[in-house]
Amino acid sequence: MRVPCPTLPTLLLAAWLALMAAPLDARELATPVEDLVEVELASVGMSRLTGSPVVLLREMVSGDVVPIFIGVPEARAILMAMHDTPVPRPMTHDLMRDLLGALDAVLERVYVDDLDEGTYYGMLELRVAGQDSPLRVDTRPSDALALAVRTGARILVAPQILVAGRDLEYEGLPDEQVVTALGITVVAVTPSLRETLELPERPGLLVNRTAGLAAEAGLDPGALLLEINGEIPTSPMGFLERVRATPSGERVELRYWQDGQEHTLHLPVDAGRQVDEAEDEGGEIRT
Repeated sequence: MRVPCPTLPTLLLAAWLALMAAPLDARELATPVEDLVEVELASVGMSRLTGSPVVLLREMVSGDVVPIFIGVPEARAILMAMHDTPVPRPMTHDLMRDLLGALDAVLERVYVDDLDEGTYYGMLELRVAGQDSPLRVDTRPSDALALAVRTGARILVAPQILVAGRDLEYEGLPDEQVVTALGITVVAVTPSLRETLELPERPGLLVNRTAGLAAEAGLDPGALLLEINGEIPTSPMGFLERVRATPSGERVELRYWQDGQEHTLHLPVDAGRQVDEAEDEGGEIRT
């Protein structure tokens, strides 16, 4: 007798039921949510000491940039998402994002909540349709960060991890520099891009993507970023350093060329902050 082959929705439903039955909360957060610090994933670099890949996290309030170690495949996955690199078929983290969407689940936050004997620990927080409470799933932080870049989920890190990483020396990648700060992702301008986008022959950086306050203010992908706090950015990492040097509480002044005109924009140093459904109208985090 011929057995009918299960349809894709049936397989997805079976996978979701198996996931729901698994002990998602087998590990509790090592750091209380209220003690975690929101960061922005700024870029991928490498350790000057070991040459190993690191992901650079920018603290929203202080502006400090802190590296944490990740694996080579995850570094590549993060860079591909930051560059908006097209792929012929979904890669692993693209599949995870698409699977969440197919199951009507939203990745709202990712946590890097512990560092124990050189191992980082992370957690995903999912909001599932029809469920009052979020689901938390244990994960490697590098996978969580690769997903966060693809979904816009907020990233929160334990203070002790940020303190531990402040003395680690890092540098940008020589050939694949892409940096996000203030919700603005920038890359170097190549001659072909300058010609295609009809950009003026002036030094600056190409805006690859915008989010949050920068997008709301009208800064669009394809703009040419001319100055940060009165200085011309010579590289994506230079953009990050100028933003980093802005004193806490002050606004970053950006000058950019867009649609044939120059514009000036002033953004707070925490302009890259993401807002999710876990915040009520008063801005308080619901735990």
